[in-house]
Amino acid sequence: MPSSLVLDRFIPYRLSVLTNRLSDAIARQYSERFGLTIPEWRVTAVLGESSGLSATDVAARTAMDKVQVSRAVASLVAAGRVARSDDDVDGRVSRLALTRAGRRIYEEIAPLALSLEAEFLSVLTAEERKALDRLLIKLARQVRLMDDKI
Repeated sequence: MPSSLVLDRFIPYRLSVLTNRLSDAIARQYSERFGLTIPEWRVTAVLGESSGLSATDVAARTAMDKVQVSRAVASLVAAGRVARSDDDVDGRVSRLALTRAGRRIYEEIAPLALSLEAEFLSVLTAEERKALDRLLIKLARQVRLMDDKI
């Protein structure tokens, strides 16, 4: 193991660069078609899967900070793509859901995102994809354990 930091060999850096480049490539697709930013798309995608989440829930699922989520939600609400409703139990919490317009966008972008993912992963064999999935699960679990220690 090297005693000094070499970014081109530092896994967190390499993963960050890779995901940023991939996110940017995908973002160009939905930005041009729907005028969505990356945070807006992430909020849309999460709400497309699970309606009725709070902004805090969305932040936890996307690993975005609360300010990013708040801005994205405000923009999506202003555009008529997300609706807020009061929580039945806690009046301080708003529940978020895609509107019809937001759902249409999600249903159009989701297949595009899956297609771009398939193209990205096409250089891997089926066995390598399974191994990558297992490794990502293990690494995500390790990050959670590290977070708990800090």
